[in-house]
Amino acid sequence: MAEEPSLTRWSFLDFKMFYDAKFGRKREPEKKEAAGADQTAACNGSSSNGSINGTGHVKNTSDMAIYEEFRRQEKKSPSQLNGIPSERPQKPSLPPLESAETRALAESLCRDIIRGSPDVKWESIKGLENAKRLLKEAVVMPIKYPKYFTGLLSPWKGILLFGPPGTGKTMLAKAVATECKTTFFNISASSVVSKWRGDSEKLVKVLFELARHHAPSTIFLDEIDAIISQRGEGRSEHEASRRLKTELLIQMDGLMRTDELVFVLAATNLPWELDAAMLRRLEKRILVPLPEPEARRAMFEELLPSVVGEDELSYDLLVERTEGYSGSDIRLVCKEAAMQPLRRLMIQLEDRQEVVPEEELPKVGPVTQDDIEIALKNTRPSAHLHAHRYEKFNADYGSQILQ
Repeated sequence: MAEEPSLTRWSFLDFKMFYDAKFGRKREPEKKEAAGADQTAACNGSSSNGSINGTGHVKNTSDMAIYEEFRRQEKKSPSQLNGIPSERPQKPSLPPLESAETRALAESLCRDIIRGSPDVKWESIKGLENAKRLLKEAVVMPIKYPKYFTGLLSPWKGILLFGPPGTGKTMLAKAVATECKTTFFNISASSVVSKWRGDSEKLVKVLFELARHHAPSTIFLDEIDAIISQRGEGRSEHEASRRLKTELLIQMDGLMRTDELVFVLAATNLPWELDAAMLRRLEKRILVPLPEPEARRAMFEELLPSVVGEDELSYDLLVERTEGYSGSDIRLVCKEAAMQPLRRLMIQLEDRQEVVPEEELPKVGPVTQDDIEIALKNTRPSAHLHAHRYEKFNADYGSQILQ
């Protein structure tokens, strides 16, 4: 047996010779497993200190958690399990990314994925037949019948919904997600704008990588004018904002050269403030106008149904008095009208000294025509002043169906 090295001259070579002489090298595989376990334990232990031995990317506890989750997903989705090929391998939630920093950005974007169906049907949206038809042929049909949409008829990658506020643009986007059953990314400015230099561009890049990984998918950019307004106006544009816009334009241009079913669905109330390069990439530009008389009547009949045994409401008068109202304004009118019977009841309850038990509370009375008159006086339209600008923009840039 080799001589024990001195404690004052303890080197790695001395320790190796002493260890081999004393214990031998017969249990080499088990030692390797033990070394691997020790290395894993060391990594787990060092995560509390904020670093991982042997890697240059993971440096803090949050990155370590993302790293472990990514490795765990890789182990959970092998092509074979116990020697038996898996029929339906599970797709990992994250694509293979280059670094832990990029994985952290992808994790933050995954929170904006709507997991369940928004449960908005086409029938629940009153009117807007032209907009619904254009959306169906641009998004729904290519997913249902991909055989016909090849070559020159490749699907449109960018769709813009523009119109006055409160007309149902977000509802149309949710109806598309419900109908197509695609992975729906609900993205706003807060999702892709970061205070750290360079992170905004990386977030946009990772967003489109995630969308391609989960294809078919829909990226819904609500209020897109806050993200990509016209560049270089008045020399007041910040450099970070310009880099974000450039990266978004590059990623959308890349979508047009691929075959993945990834749709960018954007909505805005200010289409004339969008950059011209973005308008070029948003190939379908669909006007979502103020509701027509038929649509307004359908809204009133659904929100204020007539009560059996009471005087029927004059829906024709309501439709005539609400010219220029948006769908959101009509809902406010109905809410204000339904509040009038409750106000009368609350006055009676407040006059009583004692507290009425919940099971003894009287029922709220029906809505009358006088209540609707009061509601119309208290609720004014909010989007009718700029309707002509949307019509002009639609005439210049909009997509229309010509019979």
